[in-house]
Amino acid sequence: MWRRTQSLRHTQEAAMTDLEKEIAVLIVKAVDLEQPAESIDPDAPLYGDALGLDSIDILEIAVVISKEYGIELHSENVTNEKIFASLRALSRHVAEHRTL
Repeated sequence: MWRRTQSLRHTQEAAMTDLEKEIAVLIVKAVDLEQPAESIDPDAPLYGDALGLDSIDILEIAVVISKEYGIELHSENVTNEKIFASLRALSRHVAEHRTL
């Protein structure tokens, strides 16, 4: 059992890009998650059950991402659901729009 879990984590870590790892660390710090950044599945939903994040957590993440990467994220943006769908989606958005 331990080896299977270890192998799954290793596969997830290998599947994460450097930017995804960087943003995962920011997420863990921003909302004070009690799990290591490398354990976040890059394709799992950020909002809801997967990480247990709520709308206030997403707002805190948006503030940190905005400051760190120079991206303007607004709560009324109709694409927020897509942007914050997963770590991978957020990382893609950051890669495309970052100014810092």
